[in-house]
Amino acid sequence: GPVLTTHTASMGESEYSFSLTTFSPSGKLVQIEYALNAVAAGFTSLGIKATNGVVIATEKKVGSSLIDDSSVKKISLLTDHIGVVYSGMGPDVRVLVRKGRKQAQQYYRTYGEPIPVSQLVREIASIMQEFTQSGGVRPFGASLLVAGVDESGPQLFQVDPSGSYWAWKASAIGKHMVNAKTFLEKRYNAEMEMEDAIHTAILTLKEGFEGQMTETNIEIGIVGLDGSFKELSQAEIKDYLGEVE
Repeated sequence: GPVLTTHTASMGESEYSFSLTTFSPSGKLVQIEYALNAVAAGFTSLGIKATNGVVIATEKKVGSSLIDDSSVKKISLLTDHIGVVYSGMGPDVRVLVRKGRKQAQQYYRTYGEPIPVSQLVREIASIMQEFTQSGGVRPFGASLLVAGVDESGPQLFQVDPSGSYWAWKASAIGKHMVNAKTFLEKRYNAEMEMEDAIHTAILTLKEGFEGQMTETNIEIGIVGLDGSFKELSQAEIKDYLGEVE
């Protein structure tokens, strides 16, 4: 039969695009780059660190009006004081959430105190890194924004499929992340408090939002200095949406 050639990658990279653990001649692991493309195709999520807490928010669009959208969740609790939101492939994230919760519990059992945010992030990032260096696996198709409060105060981290992670004052991932980040750069200031951060989060999501934004198609999670992470109810989100109009 005829030989089918695929021109998905640039010449020279293409023969390295199917084995994850092989470096291309230019020093790239192209599968990780493709994983980032999967993230960039996902719905927009963002996080903002305020002086007295952290807010994370995301678009939550379901593919059909027949789906019961109360069953679709994009923000998850890792521990009482840490929550996470993602852009990219939901099923992959469930694995990380489960492992992250386990790590947090293990820490609590060992030391009798809640795990510091940066330490839980490092554990999750290590799992993601493992999946870039083992045979027969593929990287996770999602980036995470992890929000928490601990003894060091409010913290926001982003973790990418490569296993890289950074602490951010504000960040965005997913489809409209470039515009969202530009918007956040203009709007962010170090004195920002929670209320303002929630408003800014909504305005940032609105930037690239297709269609009407309502309390049913976005999710918002907050963690304050009391150290308890919670998801805003649809009623609460509705009130905030009224405030920013």
